[in-house]
Amino acid sequence: MRLELLYFDGCPNAADYLPRLRNLAAQTGDEVVARQVTSAEQALTEGFLGSPTVRVDGSDVEPGADARRDYGLSCRVYITDDGARGTPLDEWVLAALGDR
Repeated sequence: MRLELLYFDGCPNAADYLPRLRNLAAQTGDEVVARQVTSAEQALTEGFLGSPTVRVDGSDVEPGADARRDYGLSCRVYITDDGARGTPLDEWVLAALGDR
């Protein structure tokens, strides 16, 4: 199992979210690997939907995100029932960790 946080340098949401993601991972005994995306080319190759992106075993934790193709070096916006936010819902992360 691989839990990754992909980000670009200077993303405030990623920096603020990393401790939260580590706490969520600790609930399931997992560790977070943080990886920086540094170029538009890498964003395309990685399928990077913006910062922060959270993946479990290569699959995005956001439901339906694997069908998206809007890759690039940008801040990511997650659309939830409660509106837009800069980080994924805890439930998505925990569900992805539980599905492995």
